[in-house]
Amino acid sequence: MASPEEVDAMRRAIDLARTPGVALGPNPRVGCVILNPIGTQIAQGFHRGAGSPHAEVVALAQAGAAALGATVVVTLEPCRHTGRTGPCTSALIGAGIARVVFAQSDPNPIAAGGADELRAAGIAVESEVLSEMAEELNVPWTIAVGRGRPYVTWKSAATLDGRIAAADGSSRWITSPEARAQVHTLRDEVDAVLVGTGTVLADDPALTSRSDDGSLRVRQPVRAVMGLRPIPADAKLLDGAAPTVQLVTRDPREALQLLYQSDVRHVLLEGGPTLASAFVSAGLVDRVIWYVAPALLGAGANALGDIGVTDVGAIRRLQVTAVSQVGPDVRIDARFEGLT
Repeated sequence: MASPEEVDAMRRAIDLARTPGVALGPNPRVGCVILNPIGTQIAQGFHRGAGSPHAEVVALAQAGAAALGATVVVTLEPCRHTGRTGPCTSALIGAGIARVVFAQSDPNPIAAGGADELRAAGIAVESEVLSEMAEELNVPWTIAVGRGRPYVTWKSAATLDGRIAAADGSSRWITSPEARAQVHTLRDEVDAVLVGTGTVLADDPALTSRSDDGSLRVRQPVRAVMGLRPIPADAKLLDGAAPTVQLVTRDPREALQLLYQSDVRHVLLEGGPTLASAFVSAGLVDRVIWYVAPALLGAGANALGDIGVTDVGAIRRLQVTAVSQVGPDVRIDARFEGLT
């Protein structure tokens, strides 16, 4: 059983893993704290993104010779594979660590098994300490790795009568500045923003992540366009403000596979009703974030196209996980029933 000092250290490690500005992508958020034999915190570290030293290695470097006989407290099971960096298990064994306490088991079959390797080396291992808190850090990454495709969040903004555009096609702005500011924050939390070529041709969106003052954030998600039609040479998506890729396919599964192979683990789906219906019909939406504006249009584009439901018995139901007010609008967070 973990000691009170180890539990406190795990809370600190989770806070470290939450450090803002950490690059996302193929790697999870991880924090680490090292305790000396009497339970005092002597070093800490967190992972700063793909290709950078893992949290354990950062903390070991800070601890130096004091790591001998110490306890490492880390939010994720130490990896045992060599990727862009070496295995953390080897670093821990080489440093003479006596005990490892971790929260979440690694769901990645390539990296999992670190706990067994540490035990085989004579290191005491304690697992599942504050595991639920640690897992909340990396829900999209964990699900993406388990399914072998990116986690998909579908964001939509509509009027009370379900319209995302007026009869003439105009759609700016249905929701409030407060809601739009949240969307920029959402973009900052994902690896890619995905739209269809129809949205590019109709709206010419920039799909960048901006701060409240309108300036570009340092980190930008990949702007992904799915479809067969070419992107116009003067499109905002080609302005160089963020990386842009075109996925020359109409198959949502193929599009997600291409993104996954490019280290994308979390996709924000922002396209129109055609793209949304393709993903919903295929069962490829993991989370829904729906902004409802207290307004009516009466005509215009619906938020969702045909998803193959012909009678009420086949209705696709969602489980609401949160409801909040954003300026004058209402935000509903939900997931489809049956998905975990």
